Amino acid sequence: MSRFFWVRHGPTHSRALIGRTDLPADLSDRAALDRLSAFLPEGALVVSSDLRRAVATADAIQATRQRLPHEPSFREFDFGAWEGLPAAEVAERWPEDSRAYWDRPGDTAPPGGESWNAAAARVSAAAARLRAAHPGRDIVAVAHFGVILTQLQRARGCTAYEVLAQRIEPLSVTCLTLGREGWTVAEINHRP
Repeated sequence: MSRFFWVRHGPTHSRALIGRTDLPADLSDRAALDRLSAFLPEGALVVSSDLRRAVATADAIQATRQRLPHEPSFREFDFGAWEGLPAAEVAERWPEDSRAYWDRPGDTAPPGGESWNAAAARVSAAAARLRAAHPGRDIVAVAHFGVILTQLQRARGCTAYEVLAQRIEPLSVTCLTLGREGWTVAEINHRP
């Protein structure tokens, strides 16, 4: 059995599409970080995206857990030309592409960016490598909204469109377990 505790990094307070932009996280709520760390299994391994908002969050909740090297494949989606723009501006400048990207997530990608399916394949491959390298270990993976949703989609066996309605708040935990019968979902968007 393998358990992934997917933790969304601390808030960035950005009001734009932020994927690969390396913004810092606001980690001023020490009590929330302490509750989150206490909720996570003590013997778990900790890994994070290599973007500083995820790295700093992982540092803040690591405690005595063993840290693995940063995982670049756990970066947020690459929004290409949409990076850093408010969603309303993206919808105005690229109405058809924007509508397709959000209403029919799959192979549609922002100009110069990455599709849902490409991101999901990237994240799933990295998660599978971690499971193979550390069989049966609990893994705390500090990552991003879209990354966590791709794994929740895989565990639920639902469509990307269906999973996009799920809230994944900063400093929340989504726990997914892979056992003999397949994936099960234990927690979604849990705020300890």
